[in-house]
Amino acid sequence: MKSKKLYAGVGILVVVVVVSAVMLGFPLRDEGKTDNGNLDKGELTMFGDIGDYIQDEVDDPAHDPAIIKDQNTYYVFSTGKLQNQEDPGGIYIRKSEGTLEGEWEAIGEIPVPDWIKEYGPNHLWAPQVVKREDEYYLYYATSSFGSNNSAIGAASSKTPGDPESWIDHGPVLTSQQGSEDYNAIDPHVFEADDSWWIAFGSHFSGIKLQKMASQTEVEGEIYTLANRPGVAHNPIEAPTIIEKGNYFYLFTSWDQCCNGTDSTYKIAVGRSESVTGPYVDKDGVPLEEGGGTVILSTKGDQIGPGGQDILQEGEIDYLIYHYYDGDADGVIRMQIRTLDWQEDWPKQIN
Repeated sequence: MKSKKLYAGVGILVVVVVVSAVMLGFPLRDEGKTDNGNLDKGELTMFGDIGDYIQDEVDDPAHDPAIIKDQNTYYVFSTGKLQNQEDPGGIYIRKSEGTLEGEWEAIGEIPVPDWIKEYGPNHLWAPQVVKREDEYYLYYATSSFGSNNSAIGAASSKTPGDPESWIDHGPVLTSQQGSEDYNAIDPHVFEADDSWWIAFGSHFSGIKLQKMASQTEVEGEIYTLANRPGVAHNPIEAPTIIEKGNYFYLFTSWDQCCNGTDSTYKIAVGRSESVTGPYVDKDGVPLEEGGGTVILSTKGDQIGPGGQDILQEGEIDYLIYHYYDGDADGVIRMQIRTLDWQEDWPKQIN
């Protein structure tokens, strides 16, 4: 049996360590976190470069975050800095070693390929990264705001944290006003049923799905997965599809993005037993007919959350999204939290 003196000594040591950590400015971990520092449940306490903007001083863009893990490092790719058509902002990278909370470190932007300039963008949008064998593939969108003269491009790298290592492969999918009724932006590439697929779409004729012939080519039928008929401008975009249990789940962002603290963005979900649909919401309403179960909307100072991605790590699903900080005049920041489930549906986040 250990003596009371030993227990007392241990207690003193713990107090000294905690006090020293606080004095040195190290963040203390909350209860309920795993050994690597990630929350078992709830919203993660984020720190480091998670999004900031001070005119002519700081521009750390965190819009439309997409997340991957390479060995023990997490990388987040996001929409580039808003610049101009002559010098558009490239897809932006940040990293965190070992934990999802941070400390996140901004790395910088991936060089912009020349071919995108015919689409007149001020920056590249809405990236996503996947891994196939030992290669990483980055998908991104180029367009001018409000137009469906758009394209989804692809690049590849074996060292995702090195902006200069990405080799561009040109457009994978395009749309043109008067030719296609959909908008070729907001790519989400994933593997299901022994094939690779790309989900995409914003406003116009809604969310689409097409099979990929390779990591840089599409083929075959284009499926419509979700729409919001009757709502002005059909405000649905940013598809994310994951497979869990017996279902495929389609997450989308609804309503108005990109308007600071006046944004009304929110995240909705539906599910299907087949990757190609039909997808229905929790009440059984088809997503093609405007269905969708909202799981996250404005919450406290986190205004207009959306542009989401999901990281499935072991038995835990992490939801990453951007929001407009109501305590900082609408600065765009990123947030990660666990996605909790009940009766085969993601729980609403209150």
